[in-house]
Amino acid sequence: MSSSDPSGPPAEPVEAPDPFTSRPGAVGSPPRHYGNPLGEQRELAAGRAIVDLSDRDILSVGGPDRLSWLDSLTSQRLVDLAPGVSAETLLLDPSGRVEYAARILDDGDTTWLLMDAGTGGGFLAFLTKMRFMLRVEVRDRGEEFATIGTLGELSEHPRLSAVVAKPNGVPLAWVDPWRAIVAGGFQYAAIPVHPGERWNSAEVLVERARLSELDAVPAAGTLALEALRIEAWRPRAATELDATTIPHELDWIRSAVHLSKGCYRGQETVAKVHNLGHPPRRLVMLHLDGSEGVLPVAGDEVRLGDSVVGRVTAAALHHELGPIALAVVKRSADPVAALTVQSSEGPLLAAAQQVIVPTDAGAEADLPRLPRLGAVRR
Repeated sequence: MSSSDPSGPPAEPVEAPDPFTSRPGAVGSPPRHYGNPLGEQRELAAGRAIVDLSDRDILSVGGPDRLSWLDSLTSQRLVDLAPGVSAETLLLDPSGRVEYAARILDDGDTTWLLMDAGTGGGFLAFLTKMRFMLRVEVRDRGEEFATIGTLGELSEHPRLSAVVAKPNGVPLAWVDPWRAIVAGGFQYAAIPVHPGERWNSAEVLVERARLSELDAVPAAGTLALEALRIEAWRPRAATELDATTIPHELDWIRSAVHLSKGCYRGQETVAKVHNLGHPPRRLVMLHLDGSEGVLPVAGDEVRLGDSVVGRVTAAALHHELGPIALAVVKRSADPVAALTVQSSEGPLLAAAQQVIVPTDAGAEADLPRLPRLGAVRR
């Protein structure tokens, strides 16, 4: 029977080959590297390469109530987000724990949510349940668009600029706000120059049918991007989150929380910990002993002496710093103590910690001290 016979079974759709995984030397999908991870990292840091992030999730929210609705649900002030302006927001549970993180861009007609791989489906289900009678429409757009990452100004990438999606005339190019403390945000890291100031990361949406137009653009693997992200102390949902994470522990109030906006789910915990308490854990960067030639993996134990005080969330080999990692440790862990990491491959790795979130983070409210009950005034 001819394949064109209308009475026959429908033809199976033929997926176009991924132009990045088809490149010489590509390892993984999306490619983790193309055979030279450190060289790719240098090219990416210099703004001369792009990264395939096409496994990441993409949602869209349409309708006239979209921004006020998202503002009411999540941690960032979005009600007056201007077209083309990038933002980041968190969905918290009622106890203030982070459930989802979304990178936000509005084009004047639609709000776009860029999310880590595997997190969009759950957020889509939550948003769908929360529509009520509002004029909003939530859609999964991952089959239509792919995310491409880069460092540097988009104007420095003319080929990438030429294929950025513009469904409403506004380029869907998200520029990471991590480089500075956003309006309404707060930084716990006590450092004169934050490494995030050099983190000029951008993510753009490209129609999947046009990805092949980027064949001539130099590419770096995801290992390169991960090493530079760790250097910038930049948290991600896919790596740093667990079931109990609150934003304060990762210094995520810096970019994703507006401390003086209206009510949203989990706000009470955010305000209470920031003003009166301390986060129970804190993010650190670890400089690792590389003599064993081993990198830890997410979940490996961080130890202080014989005690487990935390776990690695991400690790990479940096082209200048050598082996580095992010880890979440107990607040009580001595911030100047030498730590070790129990690698899942066997070796115990020496680790020098660089404090990101200090042990005294929080308790920012300047409240007058109340007299003790029964105290005698003089």
